[in-house]
Amino acid sequence: MSTVQERQDKLEPLLRASPVIAIVTIDDVAHAVPMAQALVDGGVISIEVTLRTHAALGAIEAIRAKVPEACVGAGTVLTPDDVISAERVGSQFFVSPGASPKLIEAMEKSDVPWLPGSSSASEAMSMFERGYRLQKFFPAEPAGGVDFLRGLAAPLPKIKFCPTGGIRAQTAANYLELPNVICIGGSWLTPAAMMRDKDWKGISALAKAASPR
Repeated sequence: MSTVQERQDKLEPLLRASPVIAIVTIDDVAHAVPMAQALVDGGVISIEVTLRTHAALGAIEAIRAKVPEACVGAGTVLTPDDVISAERVGSQFFVSPGASPKLIEAMEKSDVPWLPGSSSASEAMSMFERGYRLQKFFPAEPAGGVDFLRGLAAPLPKIKFCPTGGIRAQTAANYLELPNVICIGGSWLTPAAMMRDKDWKGISALAKAASPR
């Protein structure tokens, strides 16, 4: 069994792979592969599929099998059962909006890297004490946004955040300029209308704009 530090070390390059992690809600498994390929073609390789639909687990499995360039993980991981199910289909990382005792216990029995959520200094400190120097800041905009994260940078310099929640293409750069932000999570890369219309070229263009490298 790997340690928390080893899993965090494994997670860091996945977060640094592109400035924005695509946060995706998939209703149709058939959309998973072309959507993932469009994101990769646009330069975004880290994809978080939220476990909010019946199609989510099948989508993760399909992306792992058909789009090897992508790094696909499970988001909205809330329970030990979610951990088991997401690991079974090949999730390469886990993301949660927060952290509970039962979820922490389940995560620390898994070798899959985990990005736990925090929304206050106390929560961030508690997870840091357990070895989680990489955390999701959620919900970013309602919880204080750029100003709040800027305020945490000096007292908590060893913690790097992936802010998620309410961030738009127009505000992304404000977060990415902060010294304690490693990347951001964005759902604007895969708008519901584009997914419905199978506008893969449009999604690729949005990914390219978000990942100019």
